[in-house]
Amino acid sequence: MNEESEKEMDFEQVYSKYYNIVYKYILSMCKKEAVAEDITQETFYKALKNIDKYDEKYKMVVWLCQIAKNTYFTYYNKQKNRQTLSEEELISKDDFISVLIDSEKNIELHKILHSLEEPYKEVFSLRTFGELSFKNIGEVFSKSENWARVTYYRSKIKIKEKYDE
Repeated sequence: MNEESEKEMDFEQVYSKYYNIVYKYILSMCKKEAVAEDITQETFYKALKNIDKYDEKYKMVVWLCQIAKNTYFTYYNKQKNRQTLSEEELISKDDFISVLIDSEKNIELHKILHSLEEPYKEVFSLRTFGELSFKNIGEVFSKSENWARVTYYRSKIKIKEKYDE
C-alpha cells in the first residue's frame, strides 16, 4: 500500500477532511456556532503554522482536536476573565465621567486608526486588538519581527500626531 501519510497531505486536503469533525467537537463544548467557527479556523491556522511539530504516530484528527480544545479553553478563560468585573466594579474603579471621556477618546482613536495608510493600520490593529506578537505580525506580512516592531512604533507616532492635531 502506497498510501500518502497525513503529514504529507496537502493542507487543503487536511482542512477538507477534518474541518467538520473539529467544528462539531468544539460546537459540542461551547454550544455556539459562531464561536465554534472561530475556534475551528484558529485551530487550522495554528496547525498550519506548527505542522512540522505533528508526530505521525498520532492520528491527525486527534492532534487537531487537541489544538482545538486548547484554543477553546484559552478563549473561554479570556471570556471568563472579562466577565468577572461587574459594571459597578468598573464604575467604582474609574469614575463615571472618566469612563465617558475614555469612550469618546476611543471613538476618536478608531477614526484616526481607520484613516491610517497600510501597513500601519493593519499592524497596529493586529498588535492592539488581535494581541499578536511582533513575530506573528512579521510572519503575516512575510517580514521580520523587527520590521513589525518598527512599523507598530511608527503607527503609534502617526496616531499620536493625528490625535494632537
